[in-house]
Amino acid sequence: MMYDTLPPYTAPAQTRIGHVHLKVADLQRSIAFYRDLLGFELTLWYGDEAAFLSAGGYHHHIGINIWYSRNAPPAPLHQAGLYHFAILYPTRKDLAMILHRLLQADYPLTGASDHGVSEAIYLNDPDGNGVELYWDRPRERWPRTADGKIDMYTRPLDVQGLLRELDG
Repeated sequence: MMYDTLPPYTAPAQTRIGHVHLKVADLQRSIAFYRDLLGFELTLWYGDEAAFLSAGGYHHHIGINIWYSRNAPPAPLHQAGLYHFAILYPTRKDLAMILHRLLQADYPLTGASDHGVSEAIYLNDPDGNGVELYWDRPRERWPRTADGKIDMYTRPLDVQGLLRELDG
């Protein structure tokens, strides 16, 4: 279906993506990843087949369930589906702290990029779902083209520079 026959619409500037809900193969394994490694708080069990986790007392940022996926293999890489979801950290130091934690746990990373507007670390959760951990630079520091448009790019992340945020 084409939507170009509808009148134009722009989502309000305050619109945010509030949470992600993932199908997982093993609920306990996923809770261990999101709670014990990434530091989210387990806020609610929904029976014994779903759980909800959050940061800062929110009802949930991440929902996980085994309703259709108990013991299932990861979704095929080369098919339509979730590429990754992103977790926004409030400061560069917060991103450095989670990177340090991942390195301490010897958790495999799939990438680390500087996008001009943000710095990001990429990994997969235990079910192969892509996870981006990032922080946004202040808007006034975002790279722009000559006509004022955002000029994002993908360059290698200065990992050591990021980790220096933890010094002192």
